[in-house]
Amino acid sequence: MVENSTFNFSPIAVARTPYKEKFAIPRQPGLVTAAKGKVEFLSPYNNPEMLRDIEQHSHLWLLFIFHGTAGQGWKPLIKAPRLGGNQKTGVLASRSTFRPNPVGMSVVKFDGVETHGKKTCLLISGMDLMDGTPIIDIKPYIPYSDALTEATSEFAPQAQQHDIDVSFAEQALAALSKVANARELKELIFQVLKQDPRPAYKKKDTSWQEYGMALDSYNIRWKISDTTCVVIDISPN
Repeated sequence: MVENSTFNFSPIAVARTPYKEKFAIPRQPGLVTAAKGKVEFLSPYNNPEMLRDIEQHSHLWLLFIFHGTAGQGWKPLIKAPRLGGNQKTGVLASRSTFRPNPVGMSVVKFDGVETHGKKTCLLISGMDLMDGTPIIDIKPYIPYSDALTEATSEFAPQAQQHDIDVSFAEQALAALSKVANARELKELIFQVLKQDPRPAYKKKDTSWQEYGMALDSYNIRWKISDTTCVVIDISPN
């Protein structure tokens, strides 16, 4: 009987991304295109034959485990950030990480295959996954069936527009000047902060607030008031 069945899955790969903690991860994939990462295959799934013809697809679906919140349980109703963090909606009518089965799916841009000896990786970008996320399956994104132009969502009819003005203080610019990939890191920070990662209930606060995040190999600190955001420090973590 299906109702008494248990299914066990083992990760086939692990995602390596710039997001070292849950805070500041984009709400959806594709919002921060500057985010570059890898999918590292685990034995015995690190066989390049599994990836034959994968270059025929520009984007991929990643099925993964919400490992950061999997042990915290779930509830039938959740407080969705999209609704301001106070109004509740059904967990299955949302993309909450707190689910009966902590499985997520995310579409990413496929940037190539990298092989070093017995180590095989997919190069990806635009992900919304925390570093170390276990991947349980990968499927090609098929535009004619996956991009449904007639689909609607009253819950999220379009991407949220965050009119955030992001700038860098002199101290942050000085720190960037010492980084080898300064241009790429600056663009990544810019795109992440343009999404306004503050908790929903904090976004109406017009006083200056200070936040920090671990991004790539750096600790980023910034101040924000209303829609004005200033990066004040960038340091190696």
